[in-house]
Amino acid sequence: MLVQRLVFSNYPSHGWLRFGYQNGAPQDRYRVVYETSKLPLILFQYPDNTKATYSLQTMLDISAQPGVFAMKNGVRNMRRWDVEIPIIHKQRPELQILTCHDEYLLHTAFDIDGFLVGYGNIAPELLIQMIEAGKAKDYARARQLHDQLLPLTKAVYHRGSHMEGTVALKHALVARGILNHATVRSPLMPLAEGADKEIHAAVQFADLPKINVSKLQSNGSNGTSGSTNGYH
Repeated sequence: MLVQRLVFSNYPSHGWLRFGYQNGAPQDRYRVVYETSKLPLILFQYPDNTKATYSLQTMLDISAQPGVFAMKNGVRNMRRWDVEIPIIHKQRPELQILTCHDEYLLHTAFDIDGFLVGYGNIAPELLIQMIEAGKAKDYARARQLHDQLLPLTKAVYHRGSHMEGTVALKHALVARGILNHATVRSPLMPLAEGADKEIHAAVQFADLPKINVSKLQSNGSNGTSGSTNGYH
């Protein structure tokens, strides 16, 4: 009797992070996607410690292609950031540059058009102020905001695995009244006992008020009601 067996491999769908890519393949991928969809594209720079990270020339090539209007940079190597971002600004002045460095906001705030970060779910008020300080080249104000947020940054993003930040972010959203619980599903794992208290304390240190979600919903998208603006 012939026995057929199906073997399911747990091989991840993002093999390029480990094995890299052929020269010219990223440029061609962006070209094909734009020609097929005509959708505006954002160039994403992978972390420097992956084989999917783009060289400076690759980023310049892609950002010159039709349809590419912005770059989300997550290189997480500040030596590369300090060297490459000024060159990209000079050679691609129309390209909007967004940082996704949740843990390096102060370092990157002075070179960008905006933040594209999960941190914006936790502390949008302070991050907007930091963007404004960065664009104004007001280091003193940006540093003040950085220091105000530092315990929260550490509690959420300075962890053994960057993936833990996703779980920690949920605890911060609970602390702000946006979520009722911080439940996660596999393959994410709960944080160690006591982490939630650390995160809640960091939210309080940052002086981030708890949000009255029901008031926001009842008053419309702006959440205004008197002087509370949906917060209490």
